[in-house]
Amino acid sequence: MALKKEELLEAYRRMRTIREFEENIHRENTTGEIPGFLHLYCGQEANAVAVCMQLDDTDYIASNHRGHGHCLAKGADVKGMMLELYGKEDGLCHGRGGSMHIADVSRGILGANGIVGAGAPLATGAALTAKTLGTGGVAVSFQGDGASNEGYVFEAINMAVMWQLPMIFYFENNGYGEFTGHDYVVGSKDIAGRAAAFGLPAVRVDGTDFFEVYEAFGEALKRARAGKGPSVIEAQAVRFYGHFEGDPQAYRSTEELESVREHKDCLKILRQKLIKGKKATTAELDTIDQEAVELINACREAAKAAAFPDPATLMNNTYVSY
Repeated sequence: MALKKEELLEAYRRMRTIREFEENIHRENTTGEIPGFLHLYCGQEANAVAVCMQLDDTDYIASNHRGHGHCLAKGADVKGMMLELYGKEDGLCHGRGGSMHIADVSRGILGANGIVGAGAPLATGAALTAKTLGTGGVAVSFQGDGASNEGYVFEAINMAVMWQLPMIFYFENNGYGEFTGHDYVVGSKDIAGRAAAFGLPAVRVDGTDFFEVYEAFGEALKRARAGKGPSVIEAQAVRFYGHFEGDPQAYRSTEELESVREHKDCLKILRQKLIKGKKATTAELDTIDQEAVELINACREAAKAAAFPDPATLMNNTYVSY
């Protein structure tokens, strides 16, 4: 893995920042100050970071309902994200997008999306634009195992292959499409294998291993930038919390939840590998942990104190006339 120490520390910092952001939101949700549904990304941070740290602002991502991690990994402002979740005027979308529709086009973030799988056709359109205009950009769609069964996701993959678009479909298979087990609803039990039938490279990786994700995505990215068309990556991931905040998770045993946190925490795994490989010291990583806590605490307090949008501006930035 040809990553410099500072790059590895930055990867850990991004993952830790996402984790602290989400854990904070999990705690704060009980206050009732955060409007709307929340779908937390805890446990899947290695995927967003290993992918997005290889992209730049000329590349696009399309996210899903579990999109906080994707946005933060792609470079969305942390304070702006927090303000948006609290529905404040200075949020990334002026308090109008909230958790499931947060976006920052200036960073190539086409937005989270409450419609399952909807990011795939959006990102395919962005990939078509990049190819048509010759920008050299690449588009990535993040979706879960539930979205792998959506018809328009199949159509998007087929179109990307047909037009040989610079596109990567990234499936985060955390084992559950909302409350339903992956093995129950994916007939082949193999998202990557099924996708390969469309005529593109498709691989399965361990989504708890930052390095494995980084290498697989790097190969797909190289292929896309070289004009060789789209790829599919299926990452075996885990989520620590329910489908949404308030989900009682009756479909998961206590033993499973405890085992996931103990043995499949991507942050713990990366931390152990960095220390064992002498790429970072415990003190360096502890410092990053503390800085992440301080950053998120400051963003939370700023969000709580910030102003809500003026009701008179309700329709601003809502409709566009062409």
